[in-house]
Amino acid sequence: MNSVLAARGLVKTYGEVHALAGVDIDIKAGDVLAVVGPSGSGKTTLLHVLSGILRADGGEVFLDGRAIGELNETGRSALRRTAFGFVFQSGMLVAELTAEENAALPMLLAGGSREESLGAARLWLTRLGLQGMEKRRPGELSGGQAQRVAIARALAHRPRVIFADEPTGALDTRTGQEMMTALLQAAEETNAAVVIVTHDKAIADRALRVVEIQDGRIAAGVSA
Repeated sequence: MNSVLAARGLVKTYGEVHALAGVDIDIKAGDVLAVVGPSGSGKTTLLHVLSGILRADGGEVFLDGRAIGELNETGRSALRRTAFGFVFQSGMLVAELTAEENAALPMLLAGGSREESLGAARLWLTRLGLQGMEKRRPGELSGGQAQRVAIARALAHRPRVIFADEPTGALDTRTGQEMMTALLQAAEETNAAVVIVTHDKAIADRALRVVEIQDGRIAAGVSA
């Protein structure tokens, strides 16, 4: 099976610091990849370059064989609304929107109809155990419930790849494990690949593969 997402020779520098120093990686549909390593090793930079949030200074990222670097900012933004989904540590929900509106936001921004977008959002909220909470705003949800809304937002438009940056960092251990179970089960339903950046070994152990980043490189002896 060909990779849905691949990177070759990724380089990203900040002044004299090489956040990425030649990273190769392949991610297939349905894959669950945990990226671990010490603070400042380049984990989050790798996630941001793979997802098109940042441009690489060298090397290239390919989605279904197409080079992301060939796209302008408008094209990369469209890609992030359609092919990619995101779950962040703080959820990053819009406080003024309801749970269903937050979950539908990528589809609405991509030009989807409000009725169809909200319908898909409600379906995922129900699957994730949030039936009856569709009209609640983030301030009316617990931390675990808010992260489930973020998962619904990441999945409702059926992306090819889900990027999760320390998704359990703001949750207690039990809630974090429950959130990971919900994320992985939901991703499995859609055959989406999942890329997780985490410091938590218990979370990394849930992945199918683990890569360790050290000084901007994949650690020796660790396969990507």
